[in-house]
Amino acid sequence: MKIANKLILFALLLLLAACDNGGNSLSFMRPNDVTLAFGDSLTVGVGARPEMSYPAQLARLMSRKVINGGKSGEVSAAGTTRLIAMLDKVEPELLILCHGGNDILRKLDRGQLKANLRLMYEAANQRGIDVVMVAVPSLGLTGITDIDLYKDLADELQIPLVSGLLAELLSDKQYTSDLIHLNDNGYRKLAEGVADLLLERGAI
Repeated sequence: MKIANKLILFALLLLLAACDNGGNSLSFMRPNDVTLAFGDSLTVGVGARPEMSYPAQLARLMSRKVINGGKSGEVSAAGTTRLIAMLDKVEPELLILCHGGNDILRKLDRGQLKANLRLMYEAANQRGIDVVMVAVPSLGLTGITDIDLYKDLADELQIPLVSGLLAELLSDKQYTSDLIHLNDNGYRKLAEGVADLLLERGAI
């Protein structure tokens, strides 16, 4: 009877841990598992040397392969189609989604941006791929801040979100190469923030 009680207590502790983690923990990544970092110029690493892009720096922090799936100037509508092809080609275990900056800069419909990001998530989810999203900010009257749709969507889909970090980095000139891109140190900070979240959520 004592053993049974211990098993029940252990199961309850596991359940509480999952709740404390927001119910969106990630699968642990084995050494040979692949991560796809998908996005636009911020993922490409515009403003920094190629080896200092955030996917390149994240790969070193994770000690795992990270593929840079960035494409400069891409809007989310085009990204949805490109992502499907990349997922089937790369077959990653984890998708890090940092997209929407060009939609924001071009003042495209934010409802459609949210719908496109949801489609990207669904493409990965249907293939059993974990998803982490990075909130992309916008310049407003109060400075550079996250757009609410990223948190709203992450809450809806129950996926981890790197929030506030890009806004903080783009607001500090020591981390930027221009108004919308980071420099070597900025991408390092972004990679560290993503790695911290992956560690917190059990992926590494």
